[in-house]
Amino acid sequence: MLSSTVAGLDIPSAGPVFAVALGVHVLGGVWSVVTGALAATARKRPGRHPRAGRFYLWGIAVMFATATVMTAIRWREDAHLFAIALVAVGLAAIGWRSRPSRRPTLYTWHAVGMGGSYIALLTGFYVDNGPQLPLWKLLPHWTYWVLPVAVGTPLVLLALRRYRDGISARPREDARSDEPSRSP
Repeated sequence: MLSSTVAGLDIPSAGPVFAVALGVHVLGGVWSVVTGALAATARKRPGRHPRAGRFYLWGIAVMFATATVMTAIRWREDAHLFAIALVAVGLAAIGWRSRPSRRPTLYTWHAVGMGGSYIALLTGFYVDNGPQLPLWKLLPHWTYWVLPVAVGTPLVLLALRRYRDGISARPREDARSDEPSRSP
């Protein structure tokens, strides 16, 4: 199949629909990487975290929709990337449905879903573009699949541990009262 080079990356020439989908896909990817990082680094309270998280979800939805279009055009070449996009959107959906504002006990599902979605997003990028990136192209192909998981999983586990430690360090509700207890 014919291709062209843009910014050092080989871009498949699969027609105008593919080209538009790819352009929107790249924008959605950059949007998702930035908003996902903003959500992950924000304090977990109303404000920046949920706002960036919603923007991340929109970016992942765009990524999945455009990946679907591109895979329909080039199934043989892009089926594995579609599978990664399906995992990313599925985990994001689990993370969104499990947001702690609905039930605080769902924090683990939220963190694993959203963190796993971000890991899948980066995995898809590196699997598709790693062979063309400086330094990354020196690595064996299997590392494009493994490195995002190897780096991202400990970060998600650290976030879960920090949350658990923060919960266990909080005083219990009945111990917070400033009023002296009255005995009958």
